[in-house]
Amino acid sequence: MTVRQKTEVDSSLMASLTTELRNPKSMEIDALSVREILELINSEDKLITDVVAEEIGNIEIAVNYVVESLRAGGRLIYAGAGTSGRLGILDATEIPPTFSADPNMVQGIIAGGMDALVRSIEGAEDYPEDGKRDIMEKNVSEKDVVFGIATSGRTPYVLGVLEKAKELGAKTVFLSCNKVNEADIDADLIISLIVGPEVVTGSTRMKAGTATKLVLNMVTTTAMIKLGKVYGNLMVDLKAVNNKLVDRACRILGILTGIGHDAAEKVLTDAEMSLKVAIVMQLGEMNRAQANQKLDEVNGIVRNAVNLS
Repeated sequence: MTVRQKTEVDSSLMASLTTELRNPKSMEIDALSVREILELINSEDKLITDVVAEEIGNIEIAVNYVVESLRAGGRLIYAGAGTSGRLGILDATEIPPTFSADPNMVQGIIAGGMDALVRSIEGAEDYPEDGKRDIMEKNVSEKDVVFGIATSGRTPYVLGVLEKAKELGAKTVFLSCNKVNEADIDADLIISLIVGPEVVTGSTRMKAGTATKLVLNMVTTTAMIKLGKVYGNLMVDLKAVNNKLVDRACRILGILTGIGHDAAEKVLTDAEMSLKVAIVMQLGEMNRAQANQKLDEVNGIVRNAVNLS
């Protein structure tokens, strides 16, 4: 039986975190007008994109990990506590409807379990053994990427997740909004988003949360594009299983090929309601079997399948 060992807080370390420092620009925020508060928050938010831009190189490496994993049948698994955990689960939840992806492809776990999505269970983050247990329950293997998110850079639950995931052979990524000692983090890659002190001291749902959301969007969106779920800037990995999706697929097919709605619906029917196959059939002037073969040859990338025709 595993004993839950709570990790004690190092007060001096916490006090030194940039996300815990007081922001000199907002020292008198409670005396400002509504308009002035909004302008101050907005001016601080404008700093975030530059911080993210500085980490593009590491974000690129993370995307490559994810693409390689998903192509091999692996998964991307986010892990976090509080806001960080909720953002990971939010991103994972949005992938299936946005890209017609398997719901198992991108997943999220949060300290305290799914109840922590709708109410604060912040004390749950203090137990690394819980993180180890939760990631073991996902049956993680060397095919997977485990992406830990910890604004402070020290969340015990997340560090426990990464330690166990690394032990199980998974690729590991760690995202923090504070500088960390890389030797203390059991991860293949560290993404550091130094957003600075929050407008409301310690409220990391603000700049840190926004920066985290930007990076997660970038990672999964870019990975889905590279997996062939987008052609041009259109979501084409669509299986038309109801009237709304049939209409959407026909409109997309019309945009890409110039044919009318009725003709598009016929091609879509011939493609067994797969939009990607219908696009390749129409643009490549081929039948369904040929289109499927072309897509198989190029890992499902529509642009490459059309160019090969």
